[in-house]
Amino acid sequence: MAMAVQERIIPSSNTLVKYDNPILVIKHPEKSSKDTTRGKIKSACKAKSPLPLTADGRKETLEVLNSILPPKEWEEDGQIWTQHVSSTPATRLDVINLQEQLDMRLQQRQARETGICPVRRELYSQCFDEIIRQVTINCAERGLLLLRVRDEIKMTMTAYQTLYQSSIAFGIRKALQAEEGKEDLITTAEELKSQKIELEKTVAQLQQKFEQAERRSTELRDAEQKKHSEEIEFLKKTNQQLKTQLEGIIAPKK
Repeated sequence: MAMAVQERIIPSSNTLVKYDNPILVIKHPEKSSKDTTRGKIKSACKAKSPLPLTADGRKETLEVLNSILPPKEWEEDGQIWTQHVSSTPATRLDVINLQEQLDMRLQQRQARETGICPVRRELYSQCFDEIIRQVTINCAERGLLLLRVRDEIKMTMTAYQTLYQSSIAFGIRKALQAEEGKEDLITTAEELKSQKIELEKTVAQLQQKFEQAERRSTELRDAEQKKHSEEIEFLKKTNQQLKTQLEGIIAPKK
């Protein structure tokens, strides 16, 4: 098994975090084991370590950097490449370039300035990781504290995202229920309209019957009143005739 370490200058164009040049690990074509490959990568990392491992503080800083921003590993043309985050201290010019790169990529990727935008969130997350890298080189404890802040922000954003998705699902469910309820209400309204029409017909029929009964009652009352008047008139005439006859019978005796 033969191993050689090469360098390839590949700019990290897909991230704002500053990385060292990738390290190539060449493995034997006949033997390809995951454990041996990882051993090669570790050996290559030690060979290319940008910090002198003799200094415990610098070594600890490198370990903290690798734990905060793990090395990238990928396979290309049967070869394993690894790339560690840069341990070079940042200058004022690096910070200015970081700001310019952030603004340029926000514009290139057409990130929205307001509202929810995954592109803007990704770029600002990369910018924050780069700031953590710069701070960690100068003070590992401060970098770990910023890491806690970053993880808390991610956890909060994940919680908000879950809540948002739940609210969307809840809103869709309520909308579907409202549509179903709307159809039921429309059907009920149609039935009530049909019942109203039937009841209006019934009312019209009853009103017609009432008017007919009222007319018949009026006619019968008028007829009874007329008959009663005629009977009274007849009785008056009869009474007058009887009175006249009675007077005629009584008068000669006097």
